[in-house]
Amino acid sequence: MSKFYARRRLSILGALTALIASVAVLNGPTASAALPTPVSAATARTYLASLTVATESRTGYDRDLFPTWITISGTCNTREYILKRDGSNVVTNSACTATSGSWYSPYDGATWTAASDLDIDHLVPLAEAWDSGASAWTTARRQGFANDVTRPQLIAVTDNVNQSKSDQDPAEWMPSVTSYRCTYVRAWVQVKYYYDLSVDSAEKSALTSYLANC
Repeated sequence: MSKFYARRRLSILGALTALIASVAVLNGPTASAALPTPVSAATARTYLASLTVATESRTGYDRDLFPTWITISGTCNTREYILKRDGSNVVTNSACTATSGSWYSPYDGATWTAASDLDIDHLVPLAEAWDSGASAWTTARRQGFANDVTRPQLIAVTDNVNQSKSDQDPAEWMPSVTSYRCTYVRAWVQVKYYYDLSVDSAEKSALTSYLANC
């Protein structure tokens, strides 16, 4: 083999290696890919400073007061919409049910290939919203909150992790993947700010601390 062809072969192999590496990076799990990008840490700190600090009350709470899931697009309800948005290579049937795909859960770093292993988490839980102002809302506004696919409020995560989180705020629960916590608190503050929800003192202290490290 001539030196010219040897150099050309090495050049082609190098280009292919770089291409494969770039594809791997693009297809690898990225913790923020599943969620509409939240506001910056600086903006979140400004938003947090403006939130009302108040004692929470759960009097009268009932999950059914937040209607879920509604039709978002075509035959897809909110859960199915988020599963399609957050997954990779998701295949759905005519009813928009996911029949195959892959999902990366940024809370715990797990990857799943069955939609049944995923819950759609309300990043700011419904009960938490009720406690901090949603008790005064109309049913229509609570429905909008429970099915909000525009703000960083809904995300597909490992089902038992979502169940472990339950209705806890950032003073009580945070994702085990520490690199995702900045995204999580930025999203939390953005949602609370958009919906004019209050924070309790422990919650504000925790959010302030996490945002200081973003």
